[in-house]
Amino acid sequence: MSVDFNGIGAGQVNTQRTTADKSSGAQDAQQASNQQAKTQAQGAREENVSLSSQAKNLKQLEQKLGDYPEMDDDRIAEIRSALENGTYKVDAEKLAQKMLELDGSIFG
Repeated sequence: MSVDFNGIGAGQVNTQRTTADKSSGAQDAQQASNQQAKTQAQGAREENVSLSSQAKNLKQLEQKLGDYPEMDDDRIAEIRSALENGTYKVDAEKLAQKMLELDGSIFG
């Protein structure tokens, strides 16, 4: 049992160790480290992981989404063509609604 007087802990006391004590301590620390590594390796082999059905569904959905391109090239070409022809029309009400939704999602 150690007693802490006036906030002085064991790590703050100057103790001198001999060279033999130091090497013995290093060997003990190495053996403890090796034992801990073995214990962790054995524990890791015994662990099992099971995914919930929701996680499995999310994984399947992620794989399906990976099949789709990030951009809809056909839609981009359609809009580009309409802009060049001057036939592209902006639905002001739909635009305003989207702006309000964005504002609500940012500022709550």
